[in-house]
Amino acid sequence: MSHLVLILLVPGIAAAQEAVRILPPGQLPQDDRLAPPKDLNGYFPFHPPQSKETWQARAEDVRTQLKVALGLWPMPPQTPLNLKKTSEYKFDDYQVTGVRFESMPGFFVTGSLYEPVGKSGPFPGVLCPHGHWDNGRFYVAGDAEVKKQIESGAESIEETARNPIQARCVQLARMGCVVLQIDMLGYADSQQLSIELVHRFGKQRPGMNTNQRWGFFSPQAESHLESVMGLQIWNCIRSLDLLESLANVDKSRLAVTGASGGATQTMIVGAIDPRIAAVFPAVMVSTAMQGGCTCENCTLLRVGTGNVEFAALFAPKPQGLTSADDWTKEFETKGFPDLKQLYALMGAEDKVHLTARTEFGHNYNAISRRAMYELFNQVFGLNASVEERPYQRLTEKELTVWSDQDRPTYTEEFERKLLAEWTAISNQQIEPYLLGDETDFQKYQAIVEPALAVMVETKTPKMDDLDFDVKVKEQREDYLFIGGLLHNAQNGSQLPALFLYPKDNWGGHTVLWLSKEGKQGLFAENGRLKAEVAKLVSAGVSVAGIDLIYQGEFLAEGLAFNQTPKVENPREAAAYTLGYNRAVAAERVSDILTMATFMRNHERTPKSIGLVAFDSAMAGIASVAMATRSKAFDFAALHTGGFRFGEVDSIRSPNLLPGGAKYGDVPAFLALAAPMPLRVIGENSQSLQSTLNAYRLLNQKDHLAYADDIEVTPVDWVLGQLSRFQ
Repeated sequence: MSHLVLILLVPGIAAAQEAVRILPPGQLPQDDRLAPPKDLNGYFPFHPPQSKETWQARAEDVRTQLKVALGLWPMPPQTPLNLKKTSEYKFDDYQVTGVRFESMPGFFVTGSLYEPVGKSGPFPGVLCPHGHWDNGRFYVAGDAEVKKQIESGAESIEETARNPIQARCVQLARMGCVVLQIDMLGYADSQQLSIELVHRFGKQRPGMNTNQRWGFFSPQAESHLESVMGLQIWNCIRSLDLLESLANVDKSRLAVTGASGGATQTMIVGAIDPRIAAVFPAVMVSTAMQGGCTCENCTLLRVGTGNVEFAALFAPKPQGLTSADDWTKEFETKGFPDLKQLYALMGAEDKVHLTARTEFGHNYNAISRRAMYELFNQVFGLNASVEERPYQRLTEKELTVWSDQDRPTYTEEFERKLLAEWTAISNQQIEPYLLGDETDFQKYQAIVEPALAVMVETKTPKMDDLDFDVKVKEQREDYLFIGGLLHNAQNGSQLPALFLYPKDNWGGHTVLWLSKEGKQGLFAENGRLKAEVAKLVSAGVSVAGIDLIYQGEFLAEGLAFNQTPKVENPREAAAYTLGYNRAVAAERVSDILTMATFMRNHERTPKSIGLVAFDSAMAGIASVAMATRSKAFDFAALHTGGFRFGEVDSIRSPNLLPGGAKYGDVPAFLALAAPMPLRVIGENSQSLQSTLNAYRLLNQKDHLAYADDIEVTPVDWVLGQLSRFQ
């Protein structure tokens, strides 16, 4: 131990009902994680790597993070699109067809398909998602706005100023592209989910926060990684599937372009879908505001990353961007030089372009559109005019893909049904691997291990990162009490921890005892060791206790911790906090593994390290730690009591773990710990089906004890494991 400081406990520190402390009363640990959480208005710089190899590894990690966060890891199956074409309008050099198709069974993507007339294909295919323009595809600017746009030089043609979304689709079709312009959720014809739900959600709905048939933004949806953003990106991916399926589209020449919220979709789908050859995200990418709408945020998405890095994932393929007098106004000097440096590293410095026109407000105006036309013209070899011309703007009545008789409307019942379908699809992908043969289980591991790396911090700290600053050392009647602060330089944590060493007969075995009270959970109300702890110590086992983040000395005296920190955003969507910061449950997993690393590599090298958690939520979090690093502990005794992350009932709960339910929940995490000797209390053969299967596959069924009628107490079971590690 470095920085050894020996201080005798003051009399009465372990007296009845008085907490055991490492720090002076009223002083909190100097832990970086106690700082206010980061929000979408923070600073999100991108630091280009020094080598291609470093970037390739980082890029793969960030792509995986995106897919996991969006609920697209693994990618859902490509169910039939069931394309239906509705109205059709043909002009001299292009035609417009109303289309709707199913991205998931029963859920429709709606939009307009623009195709060249009088040209020979196959043509490039361009996907055009829109942003938060009023009524989206049906947008119509008023006379005053049209006049303003023309007088400012942003537009030169009245009809393009009336609907710039429609205008760019017409121009691209005239240039020789097949263009699919889709509705954002809740806009225009996409009314199965309402605009109020998708884009204006602000208040939790207790009636939709249920353990079966839940709604969006619920803790259950977050545990299953089901978000409106994920659904919107899936709609984009399925839209590319549709473009690919068209006989007149060249699959090797696909592009995506959108502005604002449409640019969010553009950069995200560009980052994760390798089919795309060029992108043009307008007025979105910056080191500043990352996207204010619920449709642009989901849990896990921007933890340790941001929009400039998302745009960088498209390198070295051609990309154009714009900035304006909005949150992107400094992008030319903050962010874009780093993006360009990354392109240069990839040997493609000339493949990324920024049109910085900060004299204009937030827009996708004619000047920005021209930059996009020029990029696609060059990339796709169109040799076409990029000059917009007047066109016949179609009205809402002409563009709609529904009749009054079949037009869907939003209901909570449909929302529940949609998420139930999404959950069923995910379970059908995961469960067969968990319950199958050895090859199947290996496939499960290949899915869940990268997911865990996103959900929690899986990077193992090195011993050089750790420092235990001893603050208390006292020889008591039957054990040595050592307390101090465990520093982890890797994540800036400082954990109050203690070790209870047997007086004369330490056998080389150590147990980490987790409790909802933190290290105080080792002691009874009278200040003496709990009977189970005392039994371990008297048997020659050292016992360690720790205050995980927001336990014990992390709390001001007398305060309980029932609600996790949140950003100032008043809207009650978990993504505004947990899209930028790790969940408390994830941080606690990291703390457990930090302690395990220190215990394993301590100068008093142990023969074995065990893990004990008799509080159900702590046992659930412990299961994630064991799954994340299966060799951190040699054996474990957990009282799960049937705890499941999928049943956490609040987005502010310390036990909320985004993704915790998607990949099989606690039983699946325990399966990843096999063949570790494991005692589980509060489960049965049915609830532990996946765990049992993992132990069976390894021919180690005897290493798993779970029946409630086992005569040996959990502590005696722990003592019985020690002979395995002599």
